Formats: sequence, C-alpha cells, structure tokens
Amino acid sequence: MNIRFRHDAIVRILRRNGTSTVSDLAEEVGASRRTVLRDIGALRDQGFLIRSESGRGGGLQLDPESVQTTARLSVTEVFALLISVAAMRAARTLPFSDLADAGLAKIERTLPANKVRDLRRLLDCLYVGQLSSKQEISDIGLVDSTLLPSFETAFLQRLHLRLRYCDAKGAETTREIEPQAMLILPPLWYLVGWDPARGDFRHFRMDRIRKPEIVEGPQFRRRHVPFEDDVCPYNDMPR
Repeated sequence: MNIRFRHDAIVRILRRNGTSTVSDLAEEVGASRRTVLRDIGALRDQGFLIRSESGRGGGLQLDPESVQTTARLSVTEVFALLISVAAMRAARTLPFSDLADAGLAKIERTLPANKVRDLRRLLDCLYVGQLSSKQEISDIGLVDSTLLPSFETAFLQRLHLRLRYCDAKGAETTREIEPQAMLILPPLWYLVGWDPARGDFRHFRMDRIRKPEIVEGPQFRRRHVPFEDDVCPYNDMPR
C-alpha cells in the first residue's frame, strides 16, 4: 500500500471505529507501528485533528470537525499540479495558462509556511526542456503512482532511493541512488540521480522505474546537476 492510500485508509478506519490503537492500525494497513506513527504525524500536518488518549480504553481518535480540512492538498499533490502545468506549457498544449496560474496561486495561499518551504525546495529540483525529434517515444509506459511521494520524501530528507529499473533492452536491475532532480522533456519524464556505485549522474525514465523504496541511513549532499543550455530550471511559483 503506497503512502497516499495508507493515509486514506487510516482516516477511514478512525472515522469508522471512533478509537483505534497504533497496533490495530498497523495491522489493518499492513505496516509497522513506526510507519503508522509517522503517518499520524503527516496527517496532523495536513490538518487532521487526531488526539491521543493513554490508558485502558484509550487510543487515537479523529475529531469529526477535521472532516472539513480534508480538501487541503499535500505538498506532493500541489507539486504534481505544478509540474503537470509546467509539462503542458513546455509542450505548448496549455491554452489557458493564465487561469491555471491563478488557480495554483490560490492553492499556494492555503499552504502553511513550512509546506510552502518544502514546495519551493521541490521546485528548485525541477527542470523543463524540449525533447529531441530523434528520441524514440513509441514505447512510453505508465509511471508508478508511488514514485512522486517516494521522491518527495527522499529529496526533502536527502535519503537514498532504491528502485528497480528496466532499460531500453528490457534488462532489469536494482539501483540505489541519491535523487537530485526531475527532468521533464514532454512527453518523457526523468528522475536524475547520483549513482554512488558508478560515481556519476544517471537519468532514469520514470515509466521504467518500479518499486521505489526509501532507504533509511545517512543523508546525502545536494549536487549541481549539469544540464544542457536548452533545459531551464522551473523555479517560479504563481503569485
């Protein structure tokens, strides 16, 4: 179960049961107690009022009034909207860009300051360019829905990301990288990472990545990613 689905499941369980223990939640969503505690913290950051009561008969309770806050978007969701708009603009398929920017500006104003800071850090890693006319795109596949939340966590916390990658010849390998940037060359999307095993940057097509997984351990350092002149950073946020 990916992070988003797990968060939704926890909210549903708390609404249904009224009170649940961390152990009960962990069993129902198939995760560890540590993961569930981290999920509870993330849900609180999103605006859910989750109270803890100790002692016999205690546990976690979701305040019914917090149902009104469920429309609040997470940083990952806002980032997904922004990069989608950036991709459409780069592909020259966004005829109503002014309206899109105005809508995104309203969304930005609903975010607390710490979330805006995280969003800006994510935007600093986003680059957009034009795809070469010689690039073969007939084999484009679907992108794993767990990739963006995994990338957000790995990038913001500077943790390694382990993934399964299938190259153009169909060979599959397991790679552990330091995620440094996202590159959009519509219609192709790339995750750019520093590969410690090879001592160099590697570009991974997102539709060829499977089973992204956060690796707990020492933090890596941010590196300058060398892009070509026709690739521009996307670091603007609508005002």
